Amino acid sequence: MLCYTNAGYPLLLWAWARCRPRLERCQRCLPRITVLVVANNEAVNVRHRLENLLAQDYPRDRLEIIFASDGSDDATLEQALGFRRAGVVVVSFGERRGKSAVLNDLVPQADGEIVVLADARQRFERGALRALAAHFSDPAVGAVSGELILEERGGPAVGEGIGFYWKYEKFIRRSESAVDSTVGVTGAIYALRRELFEPIPLDTILDDVLIPMTIVRRGYRVVFESAALAYDHIASTANAEFARKVRTLAGNFQLFARQGWLLNPFVNRLWLQTISHKGCRLLGPLCLVGALGSNAFLLGEPLYRLSLAAQLALYLAAAGGWYLRNSDTKIRLCNLAYAFLLLNWAAAVGFARYVSGTQRVTWAKAE
Repeated sequence: MLCYTNAGYPLLLWAWARCRPRLERCQRCLPRITVLVVANNEAVNVRHRLENLLAQDYPRDRLEIIFASDGSDDATLEQALGFRRAGVVVVSFGERRGKSAVLNDLVPQADGEIVVLADARQRFERGALRALAAHFSDPAVGAVSGELILEERGGPAVGEGIGFYWKYEKFIRRSESAVDSTVGVTGAIYALRRELFEPIPLDTILDDVLIPMTIVRRGYRVVFESAALAYDHIASTANAEFARKVRTLAGNFQLFARQGWLLNPFVNRLWLQTISHKGCRLLGPLCLVGALGSNAFLLGEPLYRLSLAAQLALYLAAAGGWYLRNSDTKIRLCNLAYAFLLLNWAAAVGFARYVSGTQRVTWAKAE
């Protein structure tokens, strides 16, 4: 299971994708677009975020920008109101309800036939909106995911492992898109046809998986566009990255528990991709414990002595990565091993938080 999840499935996708035709784009396709940014206490980022969107290479008369303050109690709203003269629509919600509630309220009211969902912290490449829009000339495409670039900026050693993981994840999404559709999108930058949006439960943790999968269920494709770039920085500490992953993986448990159709191959045409990409990863902690525990009883054969040595080497390298996690010293093998085990431990903690109901729906910045 571990080998299939981490190596077999990506290789299968790579071979499958090579047999599929390339995606067609229409660079002259310029539908009316609404960019919706939902923010809470992002005063430090508001000005840069809105200036970045206003500088997009997209006809201004075809672009609407909505900035929604979700219960902010800092200077977020005041900063945003300063951009009204530039045409930015500012909406304020006095009480923080979470991103899902804001999306349910504002997406149906958007003026654009295409809605681009974005966060306050990242910035878009100048041609990102054109790259997203180019796919909607195909009526079979219901949503388009952009690509998030994580910049290290000389961060801690753990950032190297996380950066490698993100490149690996984007390889999988790119291959899934070539085959049919991605299982989920990049939350920092994705677009969808407004008419295909369906209200989501208010306590949804992963809108960037549930929304595109409901679009897939209606028969449309969700594709990945590597030219639609958004930029962010790698988490400054291992704890911050761990907090992000725990929330994401708790959201995956929530998704499978509530959306039973995802597990039905007769209803979900992306059943293989969903199980392989999302489901199997949730079993990673059990697989690691099972592999190590069973190996202890199989030391009579040289093969199993070798496999035990390999597992112990993995944990030893990860221990080195843990020791160096917030330092500037980078040992690639240790960093990759530590990132791998960190993500699996996040799956275990995510499960515990989901079943105990302690995972918050609203995003909390990790210190």
